[in-house]
Amino acid sequence: MDWPALTCYTVVLIILFLPLRASDDRLVPGERLFPGTTIISDDGAFALGFFNPSNSTPASLYLGIWYNGIPELTVVWVANRETSVTNSTSSAPTLSLTNTSNLVLSDGSSGRVVWTTDVADASSSIAAAAVLENTGNLVVRSPNGTMLWQSFDHLTDTFLPEMKIRISYATRGTGIRLVSWKGPDDPSSGRFSYGGDPDTLLQLFLWDGARPLARRGPWTGYLVKGKHQYQQVNGSLSVIIYMAIVDNEEEIYTTYTVSAGAPRTRYVVTYSGDYQLQSWSTNSSSWVILAKWPSLECNRYGFCGPYGYCDQTATPMPTCKCLDGFEPASTDEWAAGRFSAGCQRKEALHGCGDGFLALMEMKAPDKFMFAGGNMSTMEECAAHCTRNCSCVAHAFANLDSGRSGGNVTRCLVWAGELIDTGKFGEGLGSTTLYLRLAGLDAASGKKTKSTAAIIVLAVLGTAVVAVLCIFVAWLKFKGKNTKWRKHKTRTFDGISTSYEPGEGNSPHDHEFPFVSFEEISLATNNFSETCMIGQGGFGKVYKVLLGGQEVAVKRLSSDSQQGTKEFRNEVILIAKLQHRNLVRLLGCCGEGDEKLLIYEYLPNKSLDATLFGTYFSNNPQFHETIQSKLIHVYLMYR
Repeated sequence: MDWPALTCYTVVLIILFLPLRASDDRLVPGERLFPGTTIISDDGAFALGFFNPSNSTPASLYLGIWYNGIPELTVVWVANRETSVTNSTSSAPTLSLTNTSNLVLSDGSSGRVVWTTDVADASSSIAAAAVLENTGNLVVRSPNGTMLWQSFDHLTDTFLPEMKIRISYATRGTGIRLVSWKGPDDPSSGRFSYGGDPDTLLQLFLWDGARPLARRGPWTGYLVKGKHQYQQVNGSLSVIIYMAIVDNEEEIYTTYTVSAGAPRTRYVVTYSGDYQLQSWSTNSSSWVILAKWPSLECNRYGFCGPYGYCDQTATPMPTCKCLDGFEPASTDEWAAGRFSAGCQRKEALHGCGDGFLALMEMKAPDKFMFAGGNMSTMEECAAHCTRNCSCVAHAFANLDSGRSGGNVTRCLVWAGELIDTGKFGEGLGSTTLYLRLAGLDAASGKKTKSTAAIIVLAVLGTAVVAVLCIFVAWLKFKGKNTKWRKHKTRTFDGISTSYEPGEGNSPHDHEFPFVSFEEISLATNNFSETCMIGQGGFGKVYKVLLGGQEVAVKRLSSDSQQGTKEFRNEVILIAKLQHRNLVRLLGCCGEGDEKLLIYEYLPNKSLDATLFGTYFSNNPQFHETIQSKLIHVYLMYR
């Protein structure tokens, strides 16, 4: 055989035994993918092929998808993550697409099938194609474009833009989760996972095995789409994340996209137990962590204990707090920063008669239940919880923007301990939590007068009267042993008013003028409501300007029980008790049925406000009772 013929024969043999290389972005029936060959997406962003994460010899290979064109191998999807294949000089693993539209990964040494797509509709013998799309999704399609299988339905540890983390209503109890690698060089399933809660369908969890590590607040329907912007550290590029929650007849899922021109971006559950948002930095040639979850210690599941919550709005840093109406179960542990014991009620519930306190912008606790029926209003939800004496809290989920069918109710109720609560402020997962507390009125939700408050009022009132009795008796006793300096008598409208200034007063006489009713009426603009500053059982009080001085005018009501005798007694009493620490009587008026007293105006409220606080001082019944007791005590000892 001559050399030209031998050369031609050799070329034919080489062509026959070379691995059949796949098309650029797809694999079709009859083609095979071998180690060392790859399928590249149309835009060059992703590659599909065999990789060796540990650089072991002989190589343990996995079939996967990774970012193309960056120096650091970053795998986003693995087909055979639980069973590797071996590559050797004598045999090599292959990926092929069968005429039944199934992708099949075979081990070269044994020929056994390690992994397959197991397409449900495998009866068709029409050739299909497996295409690696620009999103990183590997899709098996029929010639008419029908999608038969996609890698986005079989997540590993990475959440890419346009992927879905979802739960199907048809197969409730199962959902798609992200599952971490076991280690940096081991893509098999690790301890940590992230996904939807199959029990409620409304929450996302980060798990360590079966134990929850962190929990998103339940979706309440308030936010269907949201935008979050991140800036690369030491970089000029910004990344905008467009989040979306979609609820339809078939499924509920969360997905996201990124802004145009943004660098490569992904969410990933790491083998160390974090859920991270990563962005590729061309400046540092590395992945930059833009955000991670849980980001705060008190954001970890149940960190603040039962009835405790993580206040993310607190400054300078978030911390654990007790819900309103609760206190730390162990003050020593709480002060030391150990919150697992949580909080306890300050006052035990009385029963169905207790009302609910509205807590705004809260992360709803875990372990909620769905109230029966599709309640369309918050009032229906509140009534349902109020009737159930074991219901300790409720929240209303406004799902009007979601699907119309299904068995997800709008009303969330809690019957046991409230665990993993938080205060978010306004945003995703934020809701109003209605908490049942002792001493709240069931209708208004306001604090009711407790038995303890009534007892305190009675004791304080008795004590004040006793002290004043002693004080007035002392003044009476002292007055009897004092030489009076002067004695004055004034008469007006048949009323004789005598007063005797004692030694504790200033040397001059305590004279006060009689002001005409016309002058007072003019100063008060005919007793206009705009001048009125108070009202009691005996009359109204007005603030006016008389003679260039601000004064308080008390006008006794015509229908009050205070007659001429009581009016005279009050004038005598105030005149006798003139003191630098007591409000001074400046004048009076007694014309016909009109009886008015003019006092100096003091803006700093009264003594009862200082002694008993705003509630008692604003209680007219209490104030008038003390006033009548004072006059009664004086008349008894005079």
